[in-house]
Amino acid sequence: MTSIPRVGASQVYHEWQTDTLDDIGTNRAIEGDDPTAKTYSASTRVGNYCQISQKTVSVSGTAIKSNHAGFASALSYQVAKRGKELKRDMERALVSNQASSAGGAGTARSLASVESWLSTNKTSEGTGTAQTTPGFASGTVAAPTDSTVAGTFEKVPLDAIIQEIYVEGGEPTVIMVDPFNRTKISGFSGISTLQTDANMNSDVSLIGAVDFYKSNFGILKVVPNRFMRSAKWSDSVSTALILDLDYWAVAYLRPFELNPLAKTGDSEKRQMLAEFTLESRNEAASGKVTDLTVS
Repeated sequence: MTSIPRVGASQVYHEWQTDTLDDIGTNRAIEGDDPTAKTYSASTRVGNYCQISQKTVSVSGTAIKSNHAGFASALSYQVAKRGKELKRDMERALVSNQASSAGGAGTARSLASVESWLSTNKTSEGTGTAQTTPGFASGTVAAPTDSTVAGTFEKVPLDAIIQEIYVEGGEPTVIMVDPFNRTKISGFSGISTLQTDANMNSDVSLIGAVDFYKSNFGILKVVPNRFMRSAKWSDSVSTALILDLDYWAVAYLRPFELNPLAKTGDSEKRQMLAEFTLESRNEAASGKVTDLTVS
């Protein structure tokens, strides 16, 4: 959430425009020629549904009046804690494999996550049927269908996807992975040489992690994300996201707000919520390596 821009939304179904450039070609004009103007197709209109995420708090009148060791107000403490939890839930929605949905009677709306948008540049490490990603179609984004058997994250498919993104016009700067596959990157052959750092005035340190990945098409920062699909959340596979962050944004129909709820007894109640969605400005500028093992 903190790595991409924050923009506004004006309706439940948030829409924006995407476009592409013509392919490169031989461009030589005849002197004095009378050119024929070319008619171009309109840009593509895409959208994502705004999702409401919320947390609620109820604190008794006794707790509000009592003296607490470590914090002044029980209500303020619970509101602050629930706020952190709300942001964690939102991050999970943004980086998972969630589909978009308009919701309905008794069903909440849902936004399409990063993983679900990425349909152009993708490769699977699965040894069964590779993950399928329909992408945006007819106003919605479907969830990917994972491989039947996960595979180990390796350097060759990562390099291939970075190259595909570059060819499509993207300039990715981040490789985002779950904690387990973060360790796999540090173990890639050829880039994980262990080093020691020692001098007379400092402690000795052993360096065994890769913070930046120098590819043939630029340097990418390796970012672990504990909210991505992993064994922690009982997921059977995970995904490495290779992101050009310039082409993503979080759009808010309603930014974070705290609302008092009706008093029905000896307690104070609060509701904290945000109504938001993910804006994918050009999914072809990013990519993913799918069907990774989680342990």
